[in-house]
Amino acid sequence: MVRRNEQRRAALVDAAIEVLAREGARGLTFRAVDTEAAVPVGTASNYFGSRDDLLTQAGARVYERLQPDEELIARQRTAGRDREVYAELMRELVGRVAAFRTGYLALLELRLEATRRPGLREVLTERVRADVEANVRHHEEAGLPGDATAVKLLYLALNWLIVEQLTLPDVFDPDERERLVTAAVERIVAAQ
Repeated sequence: MVRRNEQRRAALVDAAIEVLAREGARGLTFRAVDTEAAVPVGTASNYFGSRDDLLTQAGARVYERLQPDEELIARQRTAGRDREVYAELMRELVGRVAAFRTGYLALLELRLEATRRPGLREVLTERVRADVEANVRHHEEAGLPGDATAVKLLYLALNWLIVEQLTLPDVFDPDERERLVTAAVERIVAAQ
């Protein structure tokens, strides 16, 4: 029987994200999640039908927690539409994603695990594709400079910058990371 207490489920999924980031996919067990969430042993197995279910829900929860808040969205809607403003939006994005270190590391673990689990690969592929399409759509609707290819190239470049920042943080100092984001926008997004 799968339990329905949504607050408890969210706490367990958040605990799974922490375990994934710290121990990797191989370390993600129901018992490890129970321990991380400080709940009685057996609780996670009452909320998730399988380990795959837990992995999938952890991935979805990371995306949920990475969404910008309404204040940021409102500010973006009223911002200018030039490359300088776009570079600032990208710097904010990199900062927001990097601030949720365990979430992003958990996503990396999920991507690696997806190479071995076709069902997880399918779910992540659909989720990432939808995310990229939503970013392109938002970009176009907002009237930001550049085209869909520029959005996708920035997605690829900035994702790797975030990986570098989270896994080897001393490769680039914070000022250089900021300059690299600005340079990526200036070089990838055509001037209008």
